[in-house]
Amino acid sequence: MKKSLELAKYISITFLILAVVVFLSSIFINAYVKSSTKDLIVSLDEALNIKPDCIIVLGAGVRSDGSPSPMLQDRLITGIELYEKGVSDRLLMSGDHTKKGYDEVNIMKGYAIDKGIPSEHIFMDHAGISTYDSIYRAKEIFQADKIVIVTQSYHLYRALHIAERLGVEAYGVSADVRIYAGQDLREFREKAARVKDFIKATVKPGSKIGGEAIPVSGNGDVTND
Repeated sequence: MKKSLELAKYISITFLILAVVVFLSSIFINAYVKSSTKDLIVSLDEALNIKPDCIIVLGAGVRSDGSPSPMLQDRLITGIELYEKGVSDRLLMSGDHTKKGYDEVNIMKGYAIDKGIPSEHIFMDHAGISTYDSIYRAKEIFQADKIVIVTQSYHLYRALHIAERLGVEAYGVSADVRIYAGQDLREFREKAARVKDFIKATVKPGSKIGGEAIPVSGNGDVTND
């Protein structure tokens, strides 16, 4: 009986120590990811001096009526503004189009075309199913070594950290145009996502979906489906 109690106490203490280590590690990783990338977040005007291979707009949710969610719409507005200012003449729309009936990237491209962007200047990454995959594929599939990433600021830190770890020269422009419903929960989930992708970007696995090279310097219409 005494040995059983001692074992239970030992297990409880071990789990408590592990929980504390995980908690403190999470705090450290989040602080590191944010502090190490904050200077890479630039304004629209500052982005003019970067001369990237492309502007990558990261996908987000779309509505059942085929329109972009407010968060995605703001990313598109910001990406299009960067294009129109002359930051780059190539847009890479990276999102999820791997499930039947769900398509972020064609909606993203269609939105940009409606705003006057030539179709051939807009590439679609149909397999940008995660932030890590989007950045990995921008480098390996779309042959982009220098990019400007467009997403909301809370998300930019992680995207920029992944890029740095994968050897991509990247800068971020925030698409925070408005206040978004559910942002507190989104911020909480992002803390866990930073830890996950910190580990993933250290290990550097390939993207879940591969493919042949599609240089972003070419014609974006080759990514049409």
